[in-house]
Amino acid sequence: MKTNKKIKRLAEPGIGIYLFFLALFAAASLFFRQYYLAAAEGVIFAALLVYALVVRQRKEKQLSAYIESITYDTESAKNSTLIHFPLPIAVFRMNDSSIVWGNDMFFGLFGERRARMDLRVVDLLPEFTGKWLLDGQRLYPGLVELQGRKYQLHGNLIRSERPGEDAAFMGITYWVDVTEYDEIRLRFQNTRPVPGVIILDNFDEMSRNQPERVRNEIRDAVEDKLHHWCASYNAILRRYDRDRYLVLIEKQDLEKMKRDKFAIIGQVHQVESPTGINASLSIGMGEDAPTLAEGLQFADMAVELALTRGGDQAVIKNRLSFEFYGGRGLEVERRTKVKSRVMANTLTELVRDSSRVLVMGHRYADLDALGAAVGVCCLARKCGTKANIVINREHNAVKTLIERLLPEPEYRDAFMSTQEAMVAADGRTLLVVVDTNSPAQVEDPDLLDACNRVAVIDHHRVSASYIHNAALGFIEPYASSACELMTEILQEVTEQTDILRCEAEALLSGIVLDTKSFSIRTGERTFDAAAYLRRSGADTTEVKKLFQTDMEHTVAMYKIMQEAEQYRNIAIAAPSAPQSRVVAAKAADELLNISGVDASVVISPDGKGGAFASARSIGEINVQILMEKLGGGGNRSAAAVQMEDTTLEDAVQKVREAIDDYLS
Repeated sequence: MKTNKKIKRLAEPGIGIYLFFLALFAAASLFFRQYYLAAAEGVIFAALLVYALVVRQRKEKQLSAYIESITYDTESAKNSTLIHFPLPIAVFRMNDSSIVWGNDMFFGLFGERRARMDLRVVDLLPEFTGKWLLDGQRLYPGLVELQGRKYQLHGNLIRSERPGEDAAFMGITYWVDVTEYDEIRLRFQNTRPVPGVIILDNFDEMSRNQPERVRNEIRDAVEDKLHHWCASYNAILRRYDRDRYLVLIEKQDLEKMKRDKFAIIGQVHQVESPTGINASLSIGMGEDAPTLAEGLQFADMAVELALTRGGDQAVIKNRLSFEFYGGRGLEVERRTKVKSRVMANTLTELVRDSSRVLVMGHRYADLDALGAAVGVCCLARKCGTKANIVINREHNAVKTLIERLLPEPEYRDAFMSTQEAMVAADGRTLLVVVDTNSPAQVEDPDLLDACNRVAVIDHHRVSASYIHNAALGFIEPYASSACELMTEILQEVTEQTDILRCEAEALLSGIVLDTKSFSIRTGERTFDAAAYLRRSGADTTEVKKLFQTDMEHTVAMYKIMQEAEQYRNIAIAAPSAPQSRVVAAKAADELLNISGVDASVVISPDGKGGAFASARSIGEINVQILMEKLGGGGNRSAAAVQMEDTTLEDAVQKVREAIDDYLS
């Protein structure tokens, strides 16, 4: 109050207004010839003018003194505030991080007893950088740990302009101790509950034709191992169905499970049925969900994905992606005729309710993709719906088969480019995707996005980025090929006379391709499908001709094999010149004939700044897991990956690292 009154008194107006009127009266007196009165008023005016000047000069001195006092008090308060500020503060130059000023608390963080202006911030904290201030941020990314304490840095930029010097930027940082807060945050995150679902996925196979006593013994043996495993991680386990369990665990213990790579997957294999079948588990965990209910939905999605990938593995679903553990065991035949019949009837109804059917495989289509597409066209013809195959006529591995199909009246106008398909598609178009379940691998991802009615028929393990919201998903990793699945569908809804000879040969060629002439991934259902196609008119000699290559490709294949070297028990070939994908795949197949080789990988530049790899396996190695580590996919015995913007040397190094990680 006292300060306000003083300022008000200093700011009061002067006597200028009075002088003005006095001069006006003196002029009026002269005008009316009152000379004595005018002289008296002039004397008074002069005296008042002198007085006003003296008073004004005195007030200016008082005001200047007061302003100086206020400035001094402000500077003193500011300096005292900076020195005694309850947080560590440091001012440094942005060009070299040299310290301009810092309070005692700041230097005390680094064990310095006094202020030192000969240091740089990076001398005290090597990982420090001021780039975040230049980027306009007010908060340092991450926390700084010093002597067991954690600090959050706040800061801002200031512009320093000294006379005779160019303007420079300086940074001011405030170091806030957030140790207790961060510990609470970490404790909250680490103790978040994570729900999971565990399924004894081959319980039906293990207990088939067994008495109830044996079934209970099998289940009890598995439960015993599950209880011991859960107890070691402080998890809660409850069975809610004959072969399904609910598990609840804290996030910090889930991280331990990840580090142990879900050892229970291998431990449960010790439980064996009287018929010699080992138990296997499919595990789904829902991580980082905002609520328990949503976490359980994540767990259900994860365990379903584990089952569609062949079981015997753990899948963790979070808000952004999936993580996979296990899955190295051999797939066991689980699909039945009933499922094939249901899928056949569902697909038939979808085809009949559609205005048009478009069939699309993966990029650089092979015999399995085109053979399955031909099977869909056969079904659509049976239903009276027009069908077209969407394929790149230039970049594919099936030119011979296309040339064999084109003379047939049914296939004269069947092939369509992706641009033509986009124009032809309407709201009632059904898009059938065959031999892949990954949106990134289809012939045209834009066409996939444009069609709202999609069916998927595939035999590869489901990838993390699989096609969602499909009206029908017939994905069976136990099948040898997509052609085998399509043949089973045709068996349910068509007669043998409905299948053209060229269609039967196309389907059989896909089975022969993916089974390597019935040597791998071949089950009872595979031979049933092949026998049905043979009865439908397929000529095995004509199928064999589809696999013939010219002399140039044959020589190129053997040149690739000459450059192969054995890395551990895997043959790796990396030709420096770009190779055809067909030749690379055949070279990988041939490398499996070498004694001591369980798997093979052929890596080749693609001529566009990247590289691709084709992997094959004949032993215990699951090449699908190898290729998934690099962003690709496939199945246990055949997989591939496309690596963009990667040199051949980098691609080889990545493959070696993936092999080391897998075999470790």
